[in-house]
Amino acid sequence: MKKKANNFLWSYFLIFFLIVLDVFLMSYFKGELFRMDIYIYAFVLSSVWIFELVFIYRLLDRELTSPLRKLEYTIKSFLWWRFKWKNINFWRSSNARVDYILWSLDVMINSLRWVKWELVSWRAIKTEVELTKEIQERLLNKKLLAPPSMDIIARSKPAAEIWWDSYDVIKQEDNYYIYVWDVTGHWVASWFVMVMVNALISWFSKLFKKWNHILAYTNEILKPRVKSNMLMSLLLVRWDEEAKRLFMTWAGHEYLIIYKASQNKCFKIKSGWLALWMTKNVHKLLKEQEIQFEKDDILVLYSDWITEAKINTKKRSEETLMFWEDGLVNAIQTSPDIILNWKKRKTARSVFNNITIALSRFMGYKHTQHDDVTLVVCHYKWDDVINDNLPEPEKIDDAFITEWKW
Repeated sequence: MKKKANNFLWSYFLIFFLIVLDVFLMSYFKGELFRMDIYIYAFVLSSVWIFELVFIYRLLDRELTSPLRKLEYTIKSFLWWRFKWKNINFWRSSNARVDYILWSLDVMINSLRWVKWELVSWRAIKTEVELTKEIQERLLNKKLLAPPSMDIIARSKPAAEIWWDSYDVIKQEDNYYIYVWDVTGHWVASWFVMVMVNALISWFSKLFKKWNHILAYTNEILKPRVKSNMLMSLLLVRWDEEAKRLFMTWAGHEYLIIYKASQNKCFKIKSGWLALWMTKNVHKLLKEQEIQFEKDDILVLYSDWITEAKINTKKRSEETLMFWEDGLVNAIQTSPDIILNWKKRKTARSVFNNITIALSRFMGYKHTQHDDVTLVVCHYKWDDVINDNLPEPEKIDDAFITEWKW
């Protein structure tokens, strides 16, 4: 910049020198005007003036016109998508004010260049994400194959465009495999892992009956193919429709909560600590345990965001207050009883709706959902309860919630 400033001073000096030369020539030839040919006088002065004009034009073109011309070309190229992805280097003028304007425009166009590139890239990524989301919605919004002796209400809501925890019900002969899972990490990678696990479980359920065998072989296949920092927790139950028996297998997930209608009380069954891909061989570590499950009992499976949902408050002392398992248990036990065939009973729908209302009211308005949320509620109904035309509504009235809903 110092060198350019010196060139600019020399240019001013030359212009000043030419002006002085003009004055000298005019004053010199003024006394000699009558002693010399008028044509020679005119030729000398016109030659000097032409030289001065050419010099001034070149100076202005170098200092002003050329940078502006390049700026115009760059803007047109940018607008017509012929912009070369290189840093712009304008010919800096020696005028500080013009130089500042050019520098500002340089920074602005380079910033717009990256914004434009991000928009183009995001357009391609968004197309892939929308396709991924469409496939996932087809997998999740399918009609659940509920056992004849059970009512099942299940929902999952993502925190972003793509789910990374969810649920499924798989039927193989008289066995119904109900499970909820949660993948560490977010975005598309977690979605791919979720789809692979779902496909493997669906296949192994055709070969093996017990959950621990299905899960152990799924783990064995995927362990070498999944990053070490990516884990998956699952809570799985198997319902034998013929024998009317319930079995549970766990892999580092949340509690399994069972509401016992005979005692009007909830019981929490602790899940194991071992998540998928923590170790390759889990055949001896995973067990299938039978759980006592009687008619009118209710089974609740969920992902961790339900119990870790935070209350929306500005008070510092309550910033980390969460819904916790106690809030979930209380929502289950306080669910309204529905009169079915002259008997008061809690149903899968009444429990599901009450959990949703309690969670929404707890978080309040302007909440933030930081993670995916999944909830599955199963009701072991009596033989006299018909599955269709239940009196409770399918959806929750907005008057009973604040903002959060499925």
